[in-house]
Amino acid sequence: MNEYLQQLSAAARHAVSKNNWAMVNTCATEILAKDPASPEGHFLAGLVAKTSNRPEEAVAAFSRTLELDANRYDAAIELAYQHSAARRNGDAAALVSRYEDTLTNSPVYLNMAGSVYSQVGMPERAWAMFEKANRLQPGVDMIEANLASCGVFLGKIDEAKEIYERLLERNPAHQRNHLTYARLAKAKDRQHIERMKEVLRGANNTPDKNIFMYYAIGKELEDLEEWDEAFEYFKKAGDAVASVARYDIDTDLELIDKAIEVCTADWLQAGAVTPDTSLTSRTPIFIVGLPRTGTTLTDRIIASHSKVQSVGETQFMQMVLRRESAIDSDEKITPAMIEACAKLDIGVIGKGYLDMLNYRLGDEPFFVDKLPFNILYLGFICKAFPNARIIRMKRNPMDSCFSMYKQVFTDIYQFSYDLEELGNYYIAHQKLLEHWQNALPGKIHVVQYEALVEDPEPVIRALLEYCDLPWQEQCLAFQQNRQASTTASASQVREGIYTSSVGMWKNYREQLD
Repeated sequence: MNEYLQQLSAAARHAVSKNNWAMVNTCATEILAKDPASPEGHFLAGLVAKTSNRPEEAVAAFSRTLELDANRYDAAIELAYQHSAARRNGDAAALVSRYEDTLTNSPVYLNMAGSVYSQVGMPERAWAMFEKANRLQPGVDMIEANLASCGVFLGKIDEAKEIYERLLERNPAHQRNHLTYARLAKAKDRQHIERMKEVLRGANNTPDKNIFMYYAIGKELEDLEEWDEAFEYFKKAGDAVASVARYDIDTDLELIDKAIEVCTADWLQAGAVTPDTSLTSRTPIFIVGLPRTGTTLTDRIIASHSKVQSVGETQFMQMVLRRESAIDSDEKITPAMIEACAKLDIGVIGKGYLDMLNYRLGDEPFFVDKLPFNILYLGFICKAFPNARIIRMKRNPMDSCFSMYKQVFTDIYQFSYDLEELGNYYIAHQKLLEHWQNALPGKIHVVQYEALVEDPEPVIRALLEYCDLPWQEQCLAFQQNRQASTTASASQVREGIYTSSVGMWKNYREQLD
């Protein structure tokens, strides 16, 4: 690079540090005008495209950078980040893995690499990246928060707790950190509650800006058995989410009705062919139901078996249905997509799912996908994978619904923030369950949550027998399983089986009447 191009590059880098993207764009354009084969010019153009939310241009620019200079680890990690955002998880993981050893002196790209690993469901690989970044540049809130969050997924609860305490000392108003910290252990006094209330009083935010804090305060009040005040904060939180969610429950109810309409018993039997051996070389185990019904607990139990690997909660079945439907929509899944996919060769659906998942699979002959929402796609799952095991979690409906109501989710379970909508969704969900039980006779193994926690061994033995897995004692001691857990129950599943949540709703009988 000649001296003039070096000056342009230096100016662009300074502009990046100031978030002056117009200047970065000017420099990138001039560099490429002088030298169309400049890796630096394409890289800077990629940064501009990324910041301007033009992902296709960003991918093209970072890819071109690597074509011109394969040693540009910055372009590789930026490209991996774009792949993970587009749910090209396998491509993202492969890129980070290829360049991981070159990330020796860059806290920024070590942190980004860790974020990619976390996003694609590989927190055990993310931990080392975040640790290195933190050692190189200690005291950076974002890096420490990523390290702490990853620690929770890996069961490093004490380490995570220490980090969150430091973070909250430096930034007492960080609401998400307060919520994660509250989830790490049972509150023993009101000290943290009063700190959070003080933050709320000082901030004077609108309710939709206090959602995480409301949930955190409600959780700790419940720990202290202060039921009335706990419900007050849970309701504040749910109302605040609902006020900004732009959610219409009819959208979810129409999805359920469409799945029932097109995935009939006749459809499940029609077009049956000899299964592709690539779809039967491993046995998938899908754990479905509603969230907060014991799906994570059951996943941990089964994945403690030496023949089983957990891949956590993937959305790959929904993603492949969306892609193969060829329907363009802003929605993640629509009734039209389900209807279109019901007319496709089911082998395409099954192969697409496994192709997306392949980067996660080890040598174990069984794997568990525990996304509760996969219950909507059981017809496609069972038709694509005739050897699949389906485990449906069942829990007392009041405990099930109220446990969802107390939890902040992503946008996948938007029905859970309003009690009336939650009740209506539960009824529709039951209708869907009855449909699958009738359309798939003998295929679905039901696990009653209350029976599992009150007398685990016989329930676990029956569960393993259904999966054609021999008994192994470690399935009873699942809390010793060191595999990562990335769900809202990540800290609870390290505690072993407990019964304290059975009948919890009764403490709120008046409010739930």
